[in-house]
Amino acid sequence: MEKIKPFYVLDVPVYPYTMDGAVNFLNSQVKNKKQTFVVTANAEIIMMCQKDAEYKKIVCQNADLVLADGAGTVWAGRKLGHNVPERVAGCDLFVELAKLSAKKGYKVFFFGAAPGIAEAARDKLLLVAPGLKVAGCRNGYFTEAENEEIIAEINASGADMLFAALGAPKQENWLARFRSELNPQVLMGVGGSFDVLAGKMDRAPLWMQKASLEWLFRLYKQPSRIGRMMVLPQFVIKVLQSK
Repeated sequence: MEKIKPFYVLDVPVYPYTMDGAVNFLNSQVKNKKQTFVVTANAEIIMMCQKDAEYKKIVCQNADLVLADGAGTVWAGRKLGHNVPERVAGCDLFVELAKLSAKKGYKVFFFGAAPGIAEAARDKLLLVAPGLKVAGCRNGYFTEAENEEIIAEINASGADMLFAALGAPKQENWLARFRSELNPQVLMGVGGSFDVLAGKMDRAPLWMQKASLEWLFRLYKQPSRIGRMMVLPQFVIKVLQSK
Protein backbone atom coordinates (compact mmCIF):
# COMPACT_ATOMS: atom_id res chain seq x y z
CA MET A 1 0.00 0.00 0.00
CA GLU A 2 1.43 3.37 -1.06
CA LYS A 3 1.81 5.96 1.68
CA ILE A 4 -0.19 9.16 1.31
CA LYS A 5 1.57 12.53 1.18
CA PRO A 6 2.13 14.53 4.37
CA PHE A 7 1.30 18.11 5.22
CA TYR A 8 3.66 20.16 7.36
CA VAL A 9 3.14 21.85 10.73
CA LEU A 10 6.15 23.95 11.74
CA ASP A 11 8.33 21.86 9.41
CA VAL A 12 7.11 18.56 10.91
CA PRO A 13 5.56 16.18 8.35
CA VAL A 14 2.18 14.81 9.39
CA TYR A 15 0.37 12.12 7.39
CA PRO A 16 -3.41 12.79 7.32
CA TYR A 17 -4.68 9.25 7.78
CA THR A 18 -7.95 8.27 9.34
CA MET A 19 -7.72 5.69 12.11
CA ASP A 20 -8.81 2.93 9.72
CA GLY A 21 -6.38 4.17 7.10
CA ALA A 22 -3.45 4.11 9.53
CA VAL A 23 -4.33 0.59 10.72
CA ASN A 24 -4.67 -0.67 7.15
CA PHE A 25 -1.36 0.90 6.13
CA LEU A 26 0.49 -0.63 9.08
CA ASN A 27 -1.12 -4.00 8.41
CA SER A 28 0.24 -3.81 4.87
CA GLN A 29 3.69 -2.90 6.18
CA VAL A 30 3.78 -5.88 8.52
CA LYS A 31 2.62 -8.25 5.78
CA ASN A 32 5.32 -6.92 3.45
CA LYS A 33 8.00 -7.08 6.17
CA LYS A 34 8.68 -3.34 5.98
CA GLN A 35 9.71 -1.92 9.32
CA THR A 36 7.75 1.24 10.19
CA PHE A 37 8.65 3.68 12.95
CA VAL A 38 5.47 5.47 14.06
CA VAL A 39 5.22 8.77 15.95
CA THR A 40 1.88 10.15 17.08
CA ALA A 41 2.48 13.88 17.18
CA ASN A 42 0.50 16.24 19.39
CA ALA A 43 1.25 19.95 19.82
CA GLU A 44 3.69 19.21 22.64
CA ILE A 45 5.78 16.88 20.48
CA ILE A 46 5.79 19.35 17.58
CA MET A 47 6.97 22.06 19.97
CA MET A 48 9.70 19.74 21.29
CA CYS A 49 10.91 19.57 17.70
CA GLN A 50 11.26 23.36 17.63
CA LYS A 51 13.53 23.33 20.68
CA ASP A 52 15.50 20.09 20.24
CA ALA A 53 17.30 19.68 16.91
CA GLU A 54 18.15 16.02 17.49
CA TYR A 55 14.57 15.16 18.39
CA LYS A 56 13.33 17.05 15.34
CA LYS A 57 15.65 14.98 13.16
CA ILE A 58 14.21 11.79 14.66
CA VAL A 59 10.59 12.85 14.07
CA CYS A 60 11.14 14.44 10.66
CA GLN A 61 13.71 12.07 9.15
CA ASN A 62 13.89 8.81 11.09
CA ALA A 63 10.17 8.25 11.63
CA ASP A 64 8.28 6.71 8.73
CA LEU A 65 4.78 7.67 9.81
CA VAL A 66 3.87 10.75 11.86
CA LEU A 67 0.18 10.92 12.75
CA ALA A 68 -2.05 13.74 14.01
CA ASP A 69 -2.42 12.86 17.67
CA GLY A 70 -4.04 15.79 19.41
CA ALA A 71 -6.64 18.42 18.66
CA GLY A 72 -3.84 20.97 18.26
CA THR A 73 -2.23 19.11 15.37
CA VAL A 74 -5.58 18.64 13.63
CA TRP A 75 -6.44 22.32 14.16
CA ALA A 76 -3.05 23.43 12.84
CA GLY A 77 -3.33 21.30 9.70
CA ARG A 78 -6.79 22.63 8.92
CA LYS A 79 -5.79 26.21 9.74
CA LEU A 80 -2.93 25.88 7.26
CA GLY A 81 -5.39 24.78 4.59
CA HIS A 82 -4.92 21.02 4.62
CA ASN A 83 -7.53 18.28 4.63
CA VAL A 84 -7.07 16.54 7.98
CA PRO A 85 -9.87 13.97 8.31
CA GLU A 86 -9.58 13.22 12.02
CA ARG A 87 -7.39 12.87 15.06
CA VAL A 88 -5.52 9.58 15.36
CA ALA A 89 -4.83 9.36 19.09
CA GLY A 90 -1.87 7.20 20.05
CA CYS A 91 -3.75 5.34 22.79
CA ASP A 92 -6.62 4.55 20.44
CA LEU A 93 -4.28 3.47 17.64
CA PHE A 94 -2.49 1.20 20.11
CA VAL A 95 -5.79 -0.52 20.96
CA GLU A 96 -6.79 -0.81 17.29
CA LEU A 97 -3.43 -2.35 16.42
CA ALA A 98 -3.89 -4.83 19.27
CA LYS A 99 -7.27 -5.81 17.78
CA LEU A 100 -5.66 -6.15 14.35
CA SER A 101 -2.89 -8.30 15.81
CA ALA A 102 -5.40 -10.60 17.50
CA LYS A 103 -7.24 -11.00 14.20
CA LYS A 104 -4.11 -11.55 12.07
CA GLY A 105 -2.06 -13.53 14.57
CA TYR A 106 0.65 -10.89 14.93
CA LYS A 107 2.73 -10.94 18.09
CA VAL A 108 3.19 -7.79 20.18
CA PHE A 109 5.69 -6.74 22.83
CA PHE A 110 4.99 -4.21 25.59
CA PHE A 111 8.01 -2.23 26.80
CA GLY A 112 7.80 0.53 29.38
CA ALA A 113 5.91 2.00 32.35
CA ALA A 114 6.35 0.97 35.99
CA PRO A 115 6.78 -2.67 37.04
CA GLY A 116 3.55 -4.63 36.57
CA ILE A 117 1.82 -1.98 34.44
CA ALA A 118 2.59 -3.58 31.07
CA GLU A 119 1.18 -6.87 32.35
CA ALA A 120 -1.96 -5.11 33.62
CA ALA A 121 -2.37 -3.40 30.24
CA ARG A 122 -1.97 -6.78 28.57
CA ASP A 123 -4.71 -8.31 30.70
CA LYS A 124 -7.07 -5.43 29.90
CA LEU A 125 -6.36 -5.64 26.18
CA LEU A 126 -7.10 -9.36 26.16
CA LEU A 127 -10.68 -8.46 27.07
CA VAL A 128 -11.13 -6.28 23.97
CA ALA A 129 -8.77 -8.23 21.71
CA PRO A 130 -9.31 -11.92 22.59
CA GLY A 131 -6.54 -14.14 21.32
CA LEU A 132 -3.94 -11.37 21.28
CA LYS A 133 -0.46 -12.88 21.33
CA VAL A 134 1.60 -10.82 23.77
CA ALA A 135 5.12 -12.10 23.16
CA GLY A 136 6.57 -10.28 26.15
CA CYS A 137 6.38 -7.48 28.69
CA ARG A 138 9.27 -5.45 30.07
CA ASN A 139 9.02 -2.44 32.39
CA GLY A 140 10.62 0.91 31.58
CA TYR A 141 13.14 0.93 34.41
CA PHE A 142 16.54 0.05 32.98
CA THR A 143 20.13 1.18 32.78
CA GLU A 144 22.31 1.87 29.76
CA ALA A 145 24.04 -1.45 30.33
CA GLU A 146 20.73 -3.30 29.94
CA ASN A 147 19.88 -2.02 26.46
CA GLU A 148 21.41 -4.93 24.57
CA GLU A 149 19.68 -7.42 26.88
CA ILE A 150 16.32 -5.71 26.25
CA ILE A 151 16.85 -5.73 22.49
CA ALA A 152 17.76 -9.43 22.59
CA GLU A 153 14.63 -10.19 24.64
CA ILE A 154 12.38 -8.31 22.20
CA ASN A 155 13.92 -9.99 19.15
CA ALA A 156 13.85 -13.46 20.71
CA SER A 157 10.12 -13.03 21.40
CA GLY A 158 9.33 -12.97 17.68
CA ALA A 159 7.21 -9.84 18.12
CA ASP A 160 5.81 -8.19 14.99
CA MET A 161 4.96 -4.97 16.81
CA LEU A 162 6.84 -3.20 19.61
CA PHE A 163 4.98 -0.66 21.75
CA ALA A 164 7.28 1.50 23.89
CA ALA A 165 5.67 3.39 26.77
CA LEU A 166 8.63 5.47 27.88
CA GLY A 167 7.16 8.92 27.31
CA ALA A 168 8.27 11.50 24.76
CA PRO A 169 11.02 12.19 23.86
CA LYS A 170 12.65 9.17 25.54
CA GLN A 171 10.62 6.54 23.65
CA GLU A 172 11.36 8.03 20.22
CA ASN A 173 15.02 8.52 21.09
CA TRP A 174 15.31 4.89 22.17
CA LEU A 175 13.48 3.48 19.15
CA ALA A 176 15.49 5.58 16.71
CA ARG A 177 18.78 4.70 18.38
CA PHE A 178 18.21 0.93 18.28
CA ARG A 179 15.95 0.67 15.25
CA SER A 180 18.54 -1.12 13.11
CA GLU A 181 18.93 -3.79 15.80
CA LEU A 182 15.22 -4.37 16.40
CA ASN A 183 13.28 -7.01 14.46
CA PRO A 184 9.61 -5.98 14.96
CA GLN A 185 7.97 -4.47 11.89
CA VAL A 186 6.08 -1.76 13.80
CA LEU A 187 7.96 0.40 16.30
CA MET A 188 5.69 2.84 18.12
CA GLY A 189 5.92 5.05 21.19
CA VAL A 190 2.66 5.00 23.15
CA GLY A 191 3.36 7.39 26.04
CA GLY A 192 1.03 6.74 28.97
CA SER A 193 -1.18 4.22 27.16
CA PHE A 194 -0.18 1.32 29.41
CA ASP A 195 -1.12 3.38 32.47
CA VAL A 196 -4.49 4.29 30.95
CA LEU A 197 -5.35 0.69 30.13
CA ALA A 198 -4.10 -0.52 33.51
CA GLY A 199 -6.40 1.98 35.23
CA LYS A 200 -3.52 3.97 36.73
CA MET A 201 -4.33 7.05 34.70
CA ASP A 202 -7.81 8.28 33.82
CA ARG A 203 -8.70 9.24 30.27
CA ALA A 204 -11.03 12.10 29.49
CA PRO A 205 -14.72 11.23 29.00
CA LEU A 206 -15.62 10.61 25.38
CA TRP A 207 -17.53 13.90 25.10
CA MET A 208 -14.41 15.80 26.13
CA GLN A 209 -12.31 13.88 23.61
CA LYS A 210 -14.80 14.73 20.86
CA ALA A 211 -14.89 18.37 21.98
CA SER A 212 -11.07 18.57 21.81
CA LEU A 213 -10.86 19.14 25.56
CA GLU A 214 -8.77 16.15 26.56
CA TRP A 215 -5.88 18.49 27.42
CA LEU A 216 -8.11 20.28 29.94
CA PHE A 217 -9.05 16.99 31.59
CA ARG A 218 -5.37 16.05 31.89
CA LEU A 219 -4.62 19.39 33.48
CA TYR A 220 -7.51 18.93 35.93
CA LYS A 221 -6.25 15.47 36.92
CA GLN A 222 -2.58 16.50 36.97
CA PRO A 223 -2.17 20.19 37.89
CA SER A 224 1.59 19.68 37.80
CA ARG A 225 1.28 19.58 33.98
CA ILE A 226 0.63 23.34 33.90
CA GLY A 227 4.21 24.02 32.81
CA ARG A 228 3.94 21.58 29.93
CA MET A 229 0.56 22.96 28.94
CA MET A 230 2.06 26.40 28.45
CA VAL A 231 3.42 25.19 25.12
CA LEU A 232 -0.15 25.12 23.73
CA PRO A 233 -0.58 28.91 23.37
CA GLN A 234 3.00 29.10 22.06
CA PHE A 235 2.09 26.45 19.49
CA VAL A 236 -1.00 28.39 18.37
CA ILE A 237 1.02 31.58 17.95
CA LYS A 238 3.76 29.85 15.96
CA VAL A 239 1.23 28.16 13.66
CA LEU A 240 -0.57 31.46 13.00
CA GLN A 241 2.77 33.17 12.31
CA SER A 242 3.72 30.42 9.85
CA LYS A 243 0.69 31.03 7.60
